[in-house]
Amino acid sequence: MSNARDEAFAAGDVFVKQGSAPGAAAAEAAYLRWLREGSAAVVEVIELDEGANTVTIERVDSARPTADAAREAGRELAAIHAMGADAFGAPADGWDGPNFIGRAQQECRPVERWAEFYTAQRVLPFAEKANRRGNVDAGGLETVKRACNALLDEDENAPLARIHGDLWAGNLLFSSTGPRFIDPAAHGGHPLTDIAMLELFGAPHLSAIIEGYLAAGGALGNAFGGDWERRIPIHQLHPLAVHAYTHGPSYGSALVRAAEETLRLVR
Repeated sequence: MSNARDEAFAAGDVFVKQGSAPGAAAAEAAYLRWLREGSAAVVEVIELDEGANTVTIERVDSARPTADAAREAGRELAAIHAMGADAFGAPADGWDGPNFIGRAQQECRPVERWAEFYTAQRVLPFAEKANRRGNVDAGGLETVKRACNALLDEDENAPLARIHGDLWAGNLLFSSTGPRFIDPAAHGGHPLTDIAMLELFGAPHLSAIIEGYLAAGGALGNAFGGDWERRIPIHQLHPLAVHAYTHGPSYGSALVRAAEETLRLVR
């Protein structure tokens, strides 16, 4: 790093994160940089040490979330989504390494249609792993598979966006300088996926986030004639499947309920 950057980011202003698996630090750096092309609200990567599997990012101070800051977060999320991607499942430009959500690795293989990507690369792999761990029973897994088949049959002409991919409330921070996005599992995806995860895990001032997003021309504004909110459970299948695999059977039950709601929505 140059002297100027050393001055801008003193020791107390940075956070060094150890990768949870081989390639994890490099993946995080690639995806943060990709998202940051759309918004400076994405934390900046200061340094990547691939040998040590560490990534150094700017440290984010903590401030109380406000509705104004939440609206700003919505505007910045819309700007990130607007950067687009080459295809559903597309990784960060120039990156051919792994993609992680938390500590779990997931596939990023570009395809043309959203439902094909979402079911085969996001929902079913984790639902099946959860089943093997005993966190989703055979009947529940069958319900998830039927929901995925219904999405494939529907074959939504989905909007394509550059999405964060793991946007639960803990990955949207509020600082003294505004909202900050961290820890992405970014890829080319459906913009509702980010909104749905914020809703699932209780982001503060969610209505203000959505207000800012739509006011900035976010990609969901005209989706389904403006009736996109009812489809949120569809986009919670993936995070619930991940948590059913990693956190236990209570999330397995929630996954099955979301699958049942998906079947009601797309039949």
